[in-house]
Amino acid sequence: MSQLPRGLTIRRDAGLYGYERALRRVGIEPIAGVDEAGRGACAGPLVAGAAILPPGRLGTVPGLADSKLLTEKARERCYQQILKRATAWSVVAISSEECDRLGMHVANVEALRRAVALLEVPPAYVLTDGFPVDGLGTPGLAIWKGDRVAACIAAASVLAKVTRDRIMTGLHDRYPSYDFKTHKGYITDVHAEALTRHGPCPEHRMRFVNVRRAAGLEPLAPGQNEEAAEPELVEEMR
Repeated sequence: MSQLPRGLTIRRDAGLYGYERALRRVGIEPIAGVDEAGRGACAGPLVAGAAILPPGRLGTVPGLADSKLLTEKARERCYQQILKRATAWSVVAISSEECDRLGMHVANVEALRRAVALLEVPPAYVLTDGFPVDGLGTPGLAIWKGDRVAACIAAASVLAKVTRDRIMTGLHDRYPSYDFKTHKGYITDVHAEALTRHGPCPEHRMRFVNVRRAAGLEPLAPGQNEEAAEPELVEEMR
């Protein structure tokens, strides 16, 4: 399902941990959050993270927020605290090749499912960012901008973002012409220029319009879900 249990409401001023507290008050525990990083990038993997934070002070992560609103150093600090404090956590990477095979929406849903399935502690409830995810095997709720209002989703976003940034930095060493360590595979002027000059590398997603154009390929046939690259958010480039 994608709704709160009957009779349960969340106050707007409940804070980042309000959803978890409210669910625990009606006996729902453990609660997992799941989120992804890299959906709008035209190169590199799609990465999903899942996290279950314990109740009370142990589950309160200092400085936790939506990963896109944190500096790189702050994300790294939160990442270490999440690993230390979480009851369970997982990270899943979907390769660029598999993203092309599945299409981005299907790949996104699949990544979120896999991340939840890999949790060592099965959740009783799952909070997702933005849209509901079928096939999780447990009740859940989709929350608009959930990584800004639910702690377990924010924790999952940090796990996914830090992991993906590290992967993209590693890919920079393999493909230095594209400057992956700076833009992390999202489209920027520098990335677009590199694509035009060198063409795509094996880490580029061939469903994306700009990548196909750089490779000199024809547009995909109708129904094959050609993707548009999204500019990287300023906050994510810190």
